[in-house]
This record gives sequence, C-alpha cells and structure tokens, in this order.
Amino acid sequence: MISKETASKILNEALKTGADLAEIYVEDVVSLQLGLEDSKLERAVRGADRGAGIRVFFGNLVTYAYTDELEEASLLNAARAAAAAGTGGSKTQIIDLTERKSPLQYPIEKPHDQMSIEDKASLLAHMDEAARAYSPYVVQVSAGYLELRRHMWLFNSAGLQVEDDRFFTEMRGGVVARKNGTLQSVREGFGGRVGLELLSRNDAIGKITEVAETAVQMLDARPCPAGDMTVVMCNGWGGVLFHEACGHQMEADFITKGSSAYAGKIGQQVANPIITAVDDGTIPGRRGSLKFDDDGTPAQRTVLIEKGILKEYMWDLVECRRVGREASTGNGRRESYRHMPMPRMTNTFIDQGEHDPQEIIESVKKGIYIKSMAGGQADIAAGDYVFNATVAYLIEDGKLTTPVRGATVFGNGPKTLMQIDMVGNDLALDPGMGMCGKGQNARVSVGQPTIRIPSAMVGGTDEPVSGVMG
Repeated sequence: MISKETASKILNEALKTGADLAEIYVEDVVSLQLGLEDSKLERAVRGADRGAGIRVFFGNLVTYAYTDELEEASLLNAARAAAAAGTGGSKTQIIDLTERKSPLQYPIEKPHDQMSIEDKASLLAHMDEAARAYSPYVVQVSAGYLELRRHMWLFNSAGLQVEDDRFFTEMRGGVVARKNGTLQSVREGFGGRVGLELLSRNDAIGKITEVAETAVQMLDARPCPAGDMTVVMCNGWGGVLFHEACGHQMEADFITKGSSAYAGKIGQQVANPIITAVDDGTIPGRRGSLKFDDDGTPAQRTVLIEKGILKEYMWDLVECRRVGREASTGNGRRESYRHMPMPRMTNTFIDQGEHDPQEIIESVKKGIYIKSMAGGQADIAAGDYVFNATVAYLIEDGKLTTPVRGATVFGNGPKTLMQIDMVGNDLALDPGMGMCGKGQNARVSVGQPTIRIPSAMVGGTDEPVSGVMG
C-alpha cells in the first residue's frame, strides 16, 4: 500500500507531459501451492509478489510502465517512463483522492492460516489413498491445493481510490485408470473466492473417489460415433461453450475492432428467444467476482442477451474512451500489475430455462449426452469451435445408455445459439476451477442449465451414425 500523498505525487509526475488521465495500480500477492504425484509431495511452493503499474492516457494513446519496488523513487521513475510519450505540459494539480467503498462483501469465514501446511499436504495424501483404494485399475493419481491472496489498490488523477482484497482457494484431483492397454484420464476440482471454508463445504475425499469411479467406468466406453446428431449438454461446465464461442465475441475490444460476429447488432435477435445470457461479477464466492475491476469500476451484473435479443457488450475503460462511451460494465481485468487491463468476462452463463432436464433427455431418440467437457478451441472472429468431451453417453430412445469416449463437438457459436431449442431449469455454475486465457490469464466462472442442440456435428472414432437424430 502507498499513502495518498505518495499517490498524488506519482500521479502529478505522470501528468507532466500533457496526459489527460493517469492511474496507479498497486498489487500485493501471496500464495501457496502443493502438488502430489505418484503418492509423493512433489511440489510445495510459497510465493510472494508485489509491485505497481503506472498507466497514462493521452486521449486514445495509452502508455504503461511497471515496477516491482514500491519505494517513491521507483514509482516516480515508472511514472516518468509512462509519461515519456507526451509532448505537452501540465501544471501540478491538487488531486483529491476519495476512497470509494463497495456494497459488495465477500467474507472469508476461515482464513488460510487456520490450517497448517502439514495438514493441507496430509489431505492430498488421503485423496491419493482413497482413489487408489477404489479400484486396482487406478494406476496414477494427482492432487493439488492452491491458496492465493491478491490485494489491489488503485488511484487515478480523477480522484478515484479503490481497494479489493481477493482470497482464492482451490482443490484439484486427477486419476488415470488402465485396463487391457486402454487408458482413461479424468480430472476435476473445486474452488472459489473463499477461504478454507471451501474444504468444509466440499468433500475432497468423496470428489476424488467420484473421479476414480468415472475413470474406471470410462474404460469400458465404446468409441464415440461420428456424424450430425442431437447433443444434450450438461449444466455447469457445459457453459464453457458459450464462454469461448460467444462470450469472447461480446468483449468490447473485438467489437470496436469490428472483428466480432456481434459487432453492430445491439437490439437484434442473435439467439433463440428462450436464451438469456448474463455476465455477473457480483456473485458471492465465485472465481470471477470482484468489488471493483482492475480499472476501478464497480463490478456489476450485465445482461448480454435477453430472450434472444443482444442487449450489451462487456466494456473496460480503454474501449469506452475509444468510442466516447461514459460507463464501463466493470469488465476491465489484468493478470497482474505487469499487465494493462483489457475487456474480460467474470462469471458468464446462460440463464435458467423452463424444461426439466430429464424431459430434455427423453426428447432425444438418438444422440449424445455430454456430461463433462475438457479443453477446446474457438475462433473468436468467426465463432467456430471445437470442444472435447471427457465423459459422454449415448442417448437411445430417451435414455442414457452406453458411455462413449473420444467425442468432439464442432460448430459455430452464433449459429448454435439460434439452434438451441430446449433450456433446462437446472442452472449451475462450474465447480470453481475456470481459467481463461486471452494473452493474460484470468479466473472466471462459466455456467448454464442443461441444453439441447438439435443438430450438431460430432466427431468420434467409430462409424458415422445413421438414422434420424432428435
């Protein structure tokens, strides 16, 4: 933390060459990572990182410099470096910094120091034992723990001062099962903007046992059939499809560049009227939740699509200035003080629908149910996507039957939003492990209810499916 007096001095230095706005972002991060592999604690890393970034605005020209030292001399040098692009002059200003408080509260019930590192490592060992005890087919187990505290302060020459103290806790587990030369790997976890209460709200031993059960079950899965078929996608993690194939296209930097399929379509129908989609940075305990974004804008709930109509994009300060817009939506986010903010999602999801999930499955004569999603890729400009399923089942005559492996779903995000014809009443967000990469990493949440896509291209390792889908 730096004093108001120091902040004012640094901001004045940054304004000396004619800038119209200057900003200081200060960050203090401490973390602990534990990782267990092959029944051994292979990683135990405690980290600390602190520093500040100085951002200077000359209209739409933005410059940035950072330092990992918070002494006044280092901050002044960073301010001069960021201001060096200017050619004008400015008088010293009296900057009246006024701290803005947030009504949002994300209380930590049990701080990280209330459990010893030894006990945290012991929990990982118990997870390993439970997974291996489940079945002799389990041949490899991994378990991980992460705690992180990211404390930020922001000051700018408009007089803004804000603070956000962000705690995160995460647990991960992975199992590899082998049978007759076939390997199946399943990884899951849980986490959130919470303290150690995460461990009392979730059963780590039960979760790793479920992961082992799924990995062993998938050993008997048949290769996934390929072809155009009806796809029913699970609630929770299934929301990664909307995040990657549609959500990024609604981030303002892609909009202002004209590289998004949604550019210029506010007020137009872009999805089936049963679709409402939201980005909400105010949900207690979620990974993407904030008091203030990394521009200093209060977090908010933004309805992106309402009953199929495109209502809003996700904005940060830079893109607002670029188009003369007054208000950001609180989506300016940065990986660390070494980075400038950019428009990013927070907690993004397709909202609740009206169909019973079982009704959705029963509506499908022949198709595939995706229970768990893995990695994938999306072309942000075009919206084309490819996603892999780690756990999937055939749907035959309205019932889940044979597990299948190797399922890959291809499609186009904007087209898929128009095609979705059933939305469940079982909205869920992911278990709290989402990480989004866009040049910088950001913790996010995704979510949705169970949805039905009546016609989607599925790639697999078996012969094409024949017959009528749906």
